[in-house]
Amino acid sequence: MARYTGADCRLCRREGNKLFLKGDRCYSDKCGVERRPYPPGEAGKKRVKESEYRLQLREKQKTKRTYGLLEKQFRGYYDLANRQHGVTGENLLRILESRLDNVVYRLGFAKSRDEARQQVRHGHIQVNGRRVDIPSFRVKAGDLVAVAPKARDLLVIKTSLISNEKTEVPQWLEVDIEKLQGSVLELPARDQIDLDIREQLIVELYSK
Repeated sequence: MARYTGADCRLCRREGNKLFLKGDRCYSDKCGVERRPYPPGEAGKKRVKESEYRLQLREKQKTKRTYGLLEKQFRGYYDLANRQHGVTGENLLRILESRLDNVVYRLGFAKSRDEARQQVRHGHIQVNGRRVDIPSFRVKAGDLVAVAPKARDLLVIKTSLISNEKTEVPQWLEVDIEKLQGSVLELPARDQIDLDIREQLIVELYSK
């Protein structure tokens, strides 16, 4: 399975925004964006000419990297969103949010989406009582997402719960910390997705 294996902080610096790819590190003074607030590479400090295309491309790259996807998969999600009824950009974000790895992260069972993806791949997560080891599995309203019984004593999950105890769970999800499980109440509306993403720019880029 193809995936990005480089430095996560480099991606945040390239987009000029914190994408929260490293969990607790993103909130500390070790954050790459805080320490070096300019793009990586020798040309990072040079002035860049803004253009409509550049704004659209950077918004797409930022969104893709936030959810930890490569281009082919991200484009597939866009094509799916474009075929659905409603606003394409909002459909795209709803599809991305409904990925199992993102839901595990949103419920507070992992400190980052990368960590959530690893938990799913290792078989630590169940959906409706059945083990699911596919991070791209899409949940639907009414699904019950839980930490598998054999994984409930894992240090990484306990640490994540402590780290995320002050993090607010989105309105479209409901979590029971004692039982280490959460319910998908509904798929999110746009105003329930708390990410600084201008999805219309992505639609404009792919519509060319």
